[in-house]
Amino acid sequence: MNNKEFITELAQRSGYTQELTQRLVHTFVESMGDSFCDGEAVLLTGFGTFEVKKRMERTVMNPSTGLKMLVPPKLVLGFKPVASIKEKLKNGGRDDD
Repeated sequence: MNNKEFITELAQRSGYTQELTQRLVHTFVESMGDSFCDGEAVLLTGFGTFEVKKRMERTVMNPSTGLKMLVPPKLVLGFKPVASIKEKLKNGGRDDD
């Protein structure tokens, strides 16, 4: 599902116009980005947690040349879904209640 399809689906389900829905989604994503820049995790109840993690410095080897290179530390965004979503995916996308 791309952004346009997502906006269309969300607008239909919520009853809002596509323009308003697009502004809401843009504001939501921008707000999440601001939280990540501040190093804060974002918890969406019933969905999961997005958090910024620090990936440590490490040494890797280039397979074609055999040279070792140092990869500097960096921040990456991680996501941990709630247990109900993990279970649903484990069951092939079906709800087995």
